[in-house]
Amino acid sequence: DELKSAIPDYAKDLRLNLGSVIGDSGLPPQRLWGTVLACAIASRSPRVLRELEEEANARLSPEAYTAAKSVAALMTLNNVFHRTRHLLSDPEYGTLRAGLRMNVIGNPGVDRTDFELWSLAVSAINACGQCLDSHERVLRRAGVDRETIQEAFKIAAVLLAVGVTLDAEAILAE
Repeated sequence: DELKSAIPDYAKDLRLNLGSVIGDSGLPPQRLWGTVLACAIASRSPRVLRELEEEANARLSPEAYTAAKSVAALMTLNNVFHRTRHLLSDPEYGTLRAGLRMNVIGNPGVDRTDFELWSLAVSAINACGQCLDSHERVLRRAGVDRETIQEAFKIAAVLLAVGVTLDAEAILAE
């Protein structure tokens, strides 16, 4: 509620969307709050993270809380790496060994489907098409429907927009 009340009137659609993607979500609590936490971190907005972390921590098991933070960290690394490989004109970069550690993928500490959904949401914020496609394929093979997948990237879109707006307002108020 505090986060919603901070959103300026010119962005009232964000206030409404924030209420609906969190308050009216059909996602089970762990999927919802893991997505929220991972996206709040990925938004890079101190205000969004401060406002949402406490509730996420209260609603997630310690393992899920840690896994959501791990997703934000790991996917930021992966998204920059794979997006850059994709954007470079030289396809030879795609044949080189990555040589990056990603041990948490082998044992994320939560249900693999939740981990994949959170990874997709962070990949949406970081705009990595290859990662989005990869995680979406894994989720669809696991039986996750498109509506659930869309819920995750709706949360990502709203939290990023709220973060950008509130951070801009904070700078303009200085």
